[in-house]
Amino acid sequence: MQHGPAVRRRKLGAELRALRTGAGLTSGQAARLVGWHQSKVSRIETGASGVKPADVRSLLDAYAVRDSQLRELLMVLAGLDDDGGRHHWWHAYRGVLPPSYRDFISLESQASGMRTLETSVVPGLLQTPEYARAVTRAAVDGLDGDRLDALVEVRLARQDVLRAHPPLELDAVLDEAVLRREVGGPEVMARQLERLTEAARLPQVRLQVLPFAAGEHIGVTGPFVIFSFSNASDLDVVVIDHLTSSLHLERKEDLEAYAEAFDTLRSRALPPEDSLDFIAGMRRDS
Repeated sequence: MQHGPAVRRRKLGAELRALRTGAGLTSGQAARLVGWHQSKVSRIETGASGVKPADVRSLLDAYAVRDSQLRELLMVLAGLDDDGGRHHWWHAYRGVLPPSYRDFISLESQASGMRTLETSVVPGLLQTPEYARAVTRAAVDGLDGDRLDALVEVRLARQDVLRAHPPLELDAVLDEAVLRREVGGPEVMARQLERLTEAARLPQVRLQVLPFAAGEHIGVTGPFVIFSFSNASDLDVVVIDHLTSSLHLERKEDLEAYAEAFDTLRSRALPPEDSLDFIAGMRRDS
């Protein structure tokens, strides 16, 4: 169990080691190609030390890595720059975003798939502006207007991953409590339920409702997110949010446990079409 930056270093190092091995190079040979001491390559590969994006770019060039998506992902892990050296959009909000949130956004922006269990609020990728504002105001005490506006802008900008090419594949299981909890007042909730219906009809979104009638379930311990990466499955990670920080689980056994838990929750939830009917019924009753 690790915090974000340590996970990034370890995962980046493991992937670079695999790429070096795939290129048929020893760590000493790789070091000579880029003009370093062999110990620097070893420290990077074990995650013992941080690495600059420029150093990662040098190694990727030495290993003849041409996959643009993989290069960009590894550059993000190295320092939130892409392979062209451009800052990502959330850098404009560095003054208002805590490091754990920036880590989360960086993973989300590069993931090919996201599985999420939500037990209290609508997932950020599916929130309306009004709902996002109400949730943010409640979650962060004492926000002034400008800071609140900035955090809401970030939440809405994150939703671009659902419109990317290719888009993020989103699997979301929502406890019924998410839909019953009135956030921002009746009008805000009515629009939010409408937004969920619209999103659930997108081909890249699979939304399921876990009704109260399902009884106790493995998700009662709290929400979690599983990020998947199609071009580097070893980089998959589970993120668990707490009030002041996020924990990242990267061990194979942890990933398998949470993937199994999500499959169990999905099997107990209403099928997607029935979930749409359930939400429609709530809209009619509101």
